[in-house]
Amino acid sequence: QVQLVESGGGLVQPGGSLRLSCTASGRTFSMYVMGWFRQAPKKRELVARMSSGGSTYYADSVKGRFTISRDNAKNTVYLQMNSLKPEDTAVYYCAAGSLYGSTEYRTDYWGQGTQVTVSS
Repeated sequence: QVQLVESGGGLVQPGGSLRLSCTASGRTFSMYVMGWFRQAPKKRELVARMSSGGSTYYADSVKGRFTISRDNAKNTVYLQMNSLKPEDTAVYYCAAGSLYGSTEYRTDYWGQGTQVTVSS
């Protein structure tokens, strides 16, 4: 069993930055592909994911603005969000899972979510 706890959300003006953190319990953190999803009304989107080996995926909507990273020694994954836009407003969720093939990301565990609001 893995428990995920997110932090770092909040209210930010357009063009601003936020860094989300997700800390996992358990000893097997390094085995998981860690991801960030976001949920806006009527839409859930995989924002970014990172394997234990460091390979990454980003949604087209965040490429060049968001960066995912992980610190296996701290059981923590981060999402650095720069140049934020109002359309980035959503509840952001951390997830732990596995990759099947090169693109199918199956999630096993979820955090409780943290609200990010981009507004002036």
